Amino acid sequence: MDRRAFLTAKKSKQPASVKPLPLEGRTSTGLAVYTGAWTKSEITHLLKRTMFGARIDDINYFAAKTMGEAVDELLNPVAALPNPPLKDYDGVTGAATPDNDVANGATWINSVNNDGTIQSRRRASFKKWWMGCLLQQDRSIREKMTLFWHNHFATETVDVSNANLLYKHANLLRTKALGNFKQLVRDITLDPAMLVYLNGRSNTATAPDENYARELQELFTLGKENNPNYTEADVKAAAKILTGWRVDTTVNTFPSYFTSSRHDATTKTFSSFYNNTTVTGRTGTTAGDLELDDLLNMIFAKNVEVSRFMAKKLYRFFVHYDIDAAADANVIEPLALILRTNNWDIKPALTTLFKSEHFFDVLNRGAMIKSPIDHAVALCREWEVVFPTAAAEYADTYGMWNYIMSVAANNQQSIGDPPNVAGWPAYYQVPQYYELWVNTDTLPKRNQFSDLMIGNGYTRNGKKIVIDAVAFTKKLSNPGDPNELINELFEILFQIPLSQQVKDQLKKDFLLTGQDSDYYWTNAWNIYIASPVTANYNVVNTRLRGLFKYCMNLAEYQLA
Repeated sequence: MDRRAFLTAKKSKQPASVKPLPLEGRTSTGLAVYTGAWTKSEITHLLKRTMFGARIDDINYFAAKTMGEAVDELLNPVAALPNPPLKDYDGVTGAATPDNDVANGATWINSVNNDGTIQSRRRASFKKWWMGCLLQQDRSIREKMTLFWHNHFATETVDVSNANLLYKHANLLRTKALGNFKQLVRDITLDPAMLVYLNGRSNTATAPDENYARELQELFTLGKENNPNYTEADVKAAAKILTGWRVDTTVNTFPSYFTSSRHDATTKTFSSFYNNTTVTGRTGTTAGDLELDDLLNMIFAKNVEVSRFMAKKLYRFFVHYDIDAAADANVIEPLALILRTNNWDIKPALTTLFKSEHFFDVLNRGAMIKSPIDHAVALCREWEVVFPTAAAEYADTYGMWNYIMSVAANNQQSIGDPPNVAGWPAYYQVPQYYELWVNTDTLPKRNQFSDLMIGNGYTRNGKKIVIDAVAFTKKLSNPGDPNELINELFEILFQIPLSQQVKDQLKKDFLLTGQDSDYYWTNAWNIYIASPVTANYNVVNTRLRGLFKYCMNLAEYQLA
């Protein structure tokens, strides 16, 4: 979304040594360290891009830190990894092999059970659990990065089938989310879920399967844009290198392993794109590992192509889809160089990006349409929606997570299930990109969800998740002042400034119930605080719910 037409703002000057190239573009800022204001607006922008929504507590927490300290903390998670998924399903009915070894409410991740019915229910449990990880995320970028890698190394739950492998795969993405990209590519290549998804386990010397070999180059490392690029012969040669790997679903570690008798031990020759590299064929138990290392070293030797491809992927996920000449020269090129000079570690590139003038450029704020997952999860987090937390309530908790998951899925983004190996089209489809998220079908559904959550909420077994408008408002700095309430609310909800005229009209229509004087709200709020009886609560709650519902139906609420 190009906002230059209606947003103008001065940029802080960059040091002469890192002055951006004077190219035409949406914005001319680059990767010089941002030295501008550090207010709720900047904090909220940072949190909305690196987490799912900006909660009041998180905004206040980072307000006590510098910009650099905030970015460093977000990029260095200290919280433990999420607890594993639980058995929230019927483990007996319809199953030829019930999973009676797993107690209700206990985790199933170490239980071997290849019954199709049980695996179907575990897949559902896995997807609910993953949504819960987002809703309960720690104060870091870890969950957002996990989703980034899930889109990059896309798999689909039904195709993988085995939920234990799906959990192992997701745990790999989460554990290595901020680590080394080259190592992650290697780990993914031998990951059991990926070996199943892209037929790696069926890749043998007598029947080479080119599926993973193609996507390794086209989607995971090099991309389609390079000219020249890898050839069909390179795909075939890479497929031969990758022969012999298998998956064992009969032991509770669910490992991948190598069978040398299934491996193509011939020498593989690659095209001029790879400088006519040859990979010597090996035999024996170490052949698969040795040839895989040769293959990856050859691919990553195309370091300019790989680093530019990944810099663009990171940019489009976290900053903006439009990479014009200025963005390419001032952001993509230096970001790619950082990846190369740091031996493919991801964190230095992210640190530079999130601390840059370009990231905080006003033209990059509120310029992304929220993904369905971001919209659903951020709504729950920003409005402080309370989910059941007691251990005995695990079934209701999973049921609530399932509802939020289904909301996102109905709006074109089902966690765990990108539509294909390329990921969700909104992250790569030219020219629409994330404009694809909103259409005549999905926008009304988004509004229906927010209307429900600020209205009656979602109820399951007598328990309810709902936006508590009054409890949320109490956390604002000065809720008794309608002007400060409106201003702070809009700082949290919207990254595009709304005019004072709009603010005044909404204040009058909702908080002042059509009156002109601010005391119509101030008196109502103070009376409620002094005496929070039902009648007084209903007065302020009705006004707040009307205001919040209206705000979430504005087009600006769909932007982050």
